[in-house]
Amino acid sequence: MLSLKNISKYHKAGSLKTTILQNINLDVDAGEFVSIMGPSGSGKSTLLNIIGMLDEPSEGYQYFLNEPVHQLKDKQRSALYKANIGFVFQAYHLIDELTVYENIETPLLYHDIKSGERKALVADMLDRFQIVGKKDLFPSQLSGGQQQLVGIARALIVSPKLLLADEPTGNLNSKQGDEIMELFSKLNKEEGMTIIQVTHSEKNAAYGTRIINLLDGTIESSKNI
Repeated sequence: MLSLKNISKYHKAGSLKTTILQNINLDVDAGEFVSIMGPSGSGKSTLLNIIGMLDEPSEGYQYFLNEPVHQLKDKQRSALYKANIGFVFQAYHLIDELTVYENIETPLLYHDIKSGERKALVADMLDRFQIVGKKDLFPSQLSGGQQQLVGIARALIVSPKLLLADEPTGNLNSKQGDEIMELFSKLNKEEGMTIIQVTHSEKNAAYGTRIINLLDGTIESSKNI
């Protein structure tokens, strides 16, 4: 499904070069559930953002669904992302001016889905995440945990081929967190959704089929579980 070849990411300020990722080689097959772990500052979120085409590497080659991402124009890359990837952000990234309902509906607008079907899909997500009563509220009126649930609902509503999740349960209580991980596991096993998550939690990582450990911007280890 995706392949990263010799991916590096660094920032230059004058003669100072700060390396975030160094020579990353990674292949992920369709249907895998990969957990990326590592200490803070090891490059986990940057790696996830590059995989999700929200950030560009400084060096290297990137392929997604046989498309050479490193050669695509911004518009082509954006279209590829919107058609195939759902992203659960650590910082939510909800649109402040839109209600819960409208935030969840937004990805459907890129998929040319008719109004009636959009309503049904949003209603299903509101019900699934038990946030029906919040549908007319704005993000600023929600708790962190509620915002996270909205973010997860928004990422899943288009049934993406690839789900990327950055600390998806970080703002949820333990019961909600377990429910989300069970849902991810079900989507992976029963619907074949490919999932890549960044997590600090050994418990959450164990839901995956492979654990990758990053250290100082390099892959220290990769093991199937």
